[in-house]
Amino acid sequence: MKIKNNITSIIKIDVKQSLFSGQTFLWDIVTIDAEYYLSVIKGIPVIIRQISDDRIEIQSDSIMIDSVLISDFIKSYFSLEIDVNLIFQDDFKRLNPDIYSLIRSYFSLRILRQDPYETMISFMCAQGIGMHLIRKQIGMLKKNYGKKISIILSGKEIVLHTFPTPERLAAVDPLVLSTCTNNNRIRAKNIVLAAQCVADGKIDLHALADPAIPLAELRNTLCLNPGIGFKIADCIALFGLGRFDAFPIDTHVRQYLGKWFNSRTALRSLTPANYLMLDTEARTFLNPELAGYGGHILFHCWRKEVKKLHSF
Repeated sequence: MKIKNNITSIIKIDVKQSLFSGQTFLWDIVTIDAEYYLSVIKGIPVIIRQISDDRIEIQSDSIMIDSVLISDFIKSYFSLEIDVNLIFQDDFKRLNPDIYSLIRSYFSLRILRQDPYETMISFMCAQGIGMHLIRKQIGMLKKNYGKKISIILSGKEIVLHTFPTPERLAAVDPLVLSTCTNNNRIRAKNIVLAAQCVADGKIDLHALADPAIPLAELRNTLCLNPGIGFKIADCIALFGLGRFDAFPIDTHVRQYLGKWFNSRTALRSLTPANYLMLDTEARTFLNPELAGYGGHILFHCWRKEVKKLHSF
């Protein structure tokens, strides 16, 4: 990796917390002379090293990603223009002082703007299993069906793999793919079908990235596809389509809504109707336009501080 760029941000950024908080499973950690974070973005190998709270180093053989200067792309990737204080406003601080005190140390967690197709397949693959296993399964998916790329880092050869293209996954036998879905054949079949729909243009993720589309319409459109329910649809919207208003709800989110915000709805089973009720409730104490951004900070804090979970 020959080209190095440094990014300095006026907003603190915690690279490790951002990449290993459950919003992406496509990054690896390599420790040589320092801790490096590696992935392939748009076919370009990228290495990131945290230098300080507000400064990161990027290494790549390319100066561009997706026709954008790599430094500008990474700034957008880590949503460095978003001010967390817009999410947790004065009313939140006043009404929830203990919660606010607890989550403040997580404000340097940044929501990522990822590829929507990769996000869709990742969360379809990840449903209902722990994060360590999710990362293992998606690593198998990339190794088995992606393109191998070798790079040199501090004199050491490291092998990375691209995420498999829609066309490649569309051609895979679901039975064979099930080794990457925790042996869930139905899930593998749904992933192959989704890849076929992206390859054929039946799922137009570029069109769905239009911010003018109402969130409910976007969610319902994604849910037309087998294997995608409200939660996965909201994950695709939040982490893959830049819809920071999307608020994914899983067991941990339901738990913190009940414990921290006294939601009676959170005590009920997570039916589609209750899911939408919880979504509405969350927007009463979070900035609706950034509800998902704030929700993920709360999610990560809950898992680490309350549940004492350390696997990401």
